[in-house]
Amino acid sequence: MSGIRLLPNCKPRARFAATLCRMSEPALPTPTVRLQFSALAADDSPFILELVNEPGWLQHIGDRNVHDLESATAYISKGPAASYAKHGFGLYRVNLVSTGETIGLCGLIKRDALGQPDVGYAFLQRHSGQGYATEAAAAVLAFAQQALGLNQLLAITSLDNHASIRVLEKIGFRYQRLLEDAALGSSKVFVWRP
Repeated sequence: MSGIRLLPNCKPRARFAATLCRMSEPALPTPTVRLQFSALAADDSPFILELVNEPGWLQHIGDRNVHDLESATAYISKGPAASYAKHGFGLYRVNLVSTGETIGLCGLIKRDALGQPDVGYAFLQRHSGQGYATEAAAAVLAFAQQALGLNQLLAITSLDNHASIRVLEKIGFRYQRLLEDAALGSSKVFVWRP
């Protein structure tokens, strides 16, 4: 099929993996000195399982009912992989250039509750405090502007996620409003414009 190929290292292991392995390759943000980006694949299920069950994720993003490898694969298939196919962007796996270790997610999300794509990121707790979120979010912001031609982006945080708010402010986002949404809960909305 034209435009469709199997993602590297994609080995179907669960009922959702076949859909995940056969998707269009999304465009990717340019690597930074320390970080590189890639599309999530079925082999990333163990990483997703760990990330979405960390205390910071559960506190600031919420329980996504991902408690085994099959549900982690489904999360990838129904979330980032579906977004790649529908929008040409999504959340990307973030790896350290120096070791190849997967340390987090960063990318663009298109949510029904927001009129514009928003920047999202989450990193394993053992990698916090090293500037990776700021570096990755800045790379995604440049990608959104230069490769996708977006001239406005949003971002949301939980009301008390001060670390995430600092990241957004460092890369040029400004507080816009409070959002009350059944799916997202109470959130602060930030906006970026060039």
